[in-house]
Amino acid sequence: MFNGSAVAIATPFKDKKVDLEGFKRLINFQIENDTQAIIVLGTTGEASTINYEEREEIIKTAIEEVDKRVPVIVGTGSNNTDVTIAYNKQAENLGADGLLIVTPYYNKCTQNGLIEHYKQIAKFTSLPIILYNVPGRTGFNIQPTTVQRLSEVENIVAIKEASGNIAQVLEIKRLVSDDFKIYSGNDDNILPVYSCGGHGVISVLANIAPKETQAMCRAFEEGNIKESIRLQVMYKQLINLIFVEVNPIPIKAALNAMGYIENELRLPLTPMEDKNREKLIEEMKKLGII
Repeated sequence: MFNGSAVAIATPFKDKKVDLEGFKRLINFQIENDTQAIIVLGTTGEASTINYEEREEIIKTAIEEVDKRVPVIVGTGSNNTDVTIAYNKQAENLGADGLLIVTPYYNKCTQNGLIEHYKQIAKFTSLPIILYNVPGRTGFNIQPTTVQRLSEVENIVAIKEASGNIAQVLEIKRLVSDDFKIYSGNDDNILPVYSCGGHGVISVLANIAPKETQAMCRAFEEGNIKESIRLQVMYKQLINLIFVEVNPIPIKAALNAMGYIENELRLPLTPMEDKNREKLIEEMKKLGII
């Protein structure tokens, strides 16, 4: 898959349609600044309000624009196993390199149900699968013992861990094999997850600071822990501000301030409140991003 920083890339809209030209600008900005993989149609990509036809044009555009320079991984998870399988087939047919699959939300399930959900999904794709654990969004946590069992499925190769529970990350590391990858799903947990044997981050911060996010990862991987800590601390307030309202509201405001995209979201998401946006812009100026 990848080591280091992968961006959970935003999906730009213009006049209520997907802005494919803006999307291409974002992709090239990422690759030119050392991002190791592009994750499309995740939470930051507003996948929940994008229809099947739009998904196809987004995936196709990403794969064509990236042109094999880095892996393209597609978010395909839903709370319906059959729908996830259909999304996986779409991504695989279009040439995706991997899949990011969130746990079922709203209806949820037992841990046994979760195992059967992912096993069934894995049967119908040859692509590598990254589990996505984000209890704050789904109301459901993958237990470490469940991760262990799922890691034994041949094409389930990694987890994006966004629980914020570092003890849980460490327990997962204890239970899984060395080749099973663990990625932080929280930008303020990049170093803690690395210190538990992790392999990088699927990042929102990288949308606006791709080079710096990868530098943080590379410094840790090369043993320069002091530099990695320096960068994690330096960007902590910016991380706070890009999550002061629900993601991706702030990151779209930030990308708009950088001149990359329109500040357009789909309901029920609305633009960032002025008082929060002012603080975000101030911090971006302080860090030299704009």
